[in-house]
Amino acid sequence: MTRPMNPDDTTRQALIALIPRLRRFARVLTGTIADADDVVQASLEKAMLNLDQWQPGTRLDSWLFRIARNTWVDDRRRAHNSKGHDDIGEMIDLAGDDGVAVVEASNEARMVRAAVDRLPAEQRDVVALVMLEEFSYREAADALDLPIGTVMSRLSRAKAALAKMLTAEGSVQ
Repeated sequence: MTRPMNPDDTTRQALIALIPRLRRFARVLTGTIADADDVVQASLEKAMLNLDQWQPGTRLDSWLFRIARNTWVDDRRRAHNSKGHDDIGEMIDLAGDDGVAVVEASNEARMVRAAVDRLPAEQRDVVALVMLEEFSYREAADALDLPIGTVMSRLSRAKAALAKMLTAEGSVQ
């Protein structure tokens, strides 16, 4: 016999369901899988400890992504260093796939990942939320604690920079 879930259990289940998206967001923020995993773990721990601070009726994912971003920023401030990015090959499991299309897609993904990695951190944050996580401009602005106009201009500059880099490299057209 299972007991009915209370609101905290429901919210905890929702947090668990957000882990893949949080991990993807953390990967873009940090540039490495190991650092991303550390950010995810620390973010989930903070979220669970401070669950009473989340306002029901608001977006749980925005709240969690803000915790993750703040965790990463705080860690970087403490560390006072930056690390290079892992090869995108660690992110893609190609087992069982074969052929020219897979090779071309892998090469294109590597070029896009490299181009995103060359963007300034504030543009990468916006790209991760709006383009990968499909947040609205308002949701991204709330998650990053920025004015909506700043999110829009950063995204515009990021798109222009990515187009320029990828065109120069002969990638996505």
